[in-house]
Amino acid sequence: MPKHPRSFQVIDETPVVDLSAARELITAYEPRDSSQSEFRDRILDFISEHPTDAHKRSCLSGHLTASCLLMDHAEERALLTHHAKLKRWLQLGGHVDGDANLPAGALREAREESGIPGIELDPKPIDIDIHSIPARGDEPEHWHLDVRFLGRAPRDAKEVISEESIELGWFSLQEVRELETDPSVQRLFHLAFE
Repeated sequence: MPKHPRSFQVIDETPVVDLSAARELITAYEPRDSSQSEFRDRILDFISEHPTDAHKRSCLSGHLTASCLLMDHAEERALLTHHAKLKRWLQLGGHVDGDANLPAGALREAREESGIPGIELDPKPIDIDIHSIPARGDEPEHWHLDVRFLGRAPRDAKEVISEESIELGWFSLQEVRELETDPSVQRLFHLAFE
């Protein structure tokens, strides 16, 4: 039995422009340790400093993102993408493009990057993270302020690689321990499977 109770459901994907929805969700997030408290406070400060564009790519210093650790229906493995631009194994997710409905953003990204329809999501964040994205082309180095959710694929789900991925793979907790990936991905797997 996981430490974090789950409430997988179909998510209302109605876009929300007002950042108060994201602020409320992040404020309600219950940090499990001091680093999560610090991330939460930094994200809330960032929203206060950027009250109209914290969720838009046009905010060049950084922006809110949403991601999803997509579990198989049996909740034994999770799908990772070998990200084409960043060249490493990551959870599904990305930009919310002006939508403050962060669970919906995580769901959209999971569906787009996995090709799997019918994903259910727990609308309560399981984790938050702040990480630097390196400069590329005309895009300067910037911060992703990532709110992370757990999703569950339908039975017999078949993933389809998108242009954003080199490959997709289902991994158990044991397998991801042996995979070269970001420490925050390792943290997500521990939260989901232990």
